[in-house]
Amino acid sequence: MSRTPGILLALACVASLSGCATAPTAKRDPRDPFERMNRGTFAFNNAVDRGVLRPVAKAYHKVTPNFIETGVSNFFDNLETPRTLINDLLQGKFKASLNDTGRLLLNTTLGLGGLLDPATDAGLAKNDEDFGQTFGKWGIKPGPYIVIPFLGPSDLRDGIGRVPDAYSNPAAYIEEDKVRYGLYGLSAIDTRTQLLSLDDALRQAYDPYAFMRNAYLQRRQYLVTDGQAAEDPFEGEELPPPDDSAPADAAPKSTAPQQPDATPPSSEAPKG
Repeated sequence: MSRTPGILLALACVASLSGCATAPTAKRDPRDPFERMNRGTFAFNNAVDRGVLRPVAKAYHKVTPNFIETGVSNFFDNLETPRTLINDLLQGKFKASLNDTGRLLLNTTLGLGGLLDPATDAGLAKNDEDFGQTFGKWGIKPGPYIVIPFLGPSDLRDGIGRVPDAYSNPAAYIEEDKVRYGLYGLSAIDTRTQLLSLDDALRQAYDPYAFMRNAYLQRRQYLVTDGQAAEDPFEGEELPPPDDSAPADAAPKSTAPQQPDATPPSSEAPKG
């Protein structure tokens, strides 16, 4: 169970790009050789989202008190900390690994199993690392862009990385099927709920598919390079003139809000 690949990472970037809708273009993007198939999967995921996940997320948000909603989000974020810690070590980020070890211990004990987040109050910042990022640090190229049914935007490297991501989450080792799948379902609803505020941003794009693709690829490049993106993720796309009120390089360098989501399905969604 991984909350951060796919939609969450893509839409973390969408928030900073909401004023920059991607215009349709007949020029094929070399990063997306399977565009025709990907667009079909994108449409399927959106149909699932509109019919199931978004209505459930809206109902959950409406009836759940804020403090409970925050506690649920904290709990699932804490379950993802072992994945981040493992990838800190694999990338040689030993200082970050100490920080994340402290977060895991503090939030699991004083934070009542992760429902509370005393680690942030103690000055231990939340990091985000996954196996896709680690592969990128090792020099593995992203490969073609792909849209995975139910899981959303990805590339070949990140798609492979999702397998060890899933097994680095303690929930994967719960033997009781009802509990394990119940956690997976609640995690998906929680992730989609966090992204409700970004639905309008995606709807306003001229081409939501291209917008999501560019947002995802930009965000992943930003994460893999720790903010030092090596190439322009919008190369090959025609964009409208930038807003004069903001610096031209503001969007690519923005880290965007930590908890986002839009019209796409849970997969398009999401908690990398």
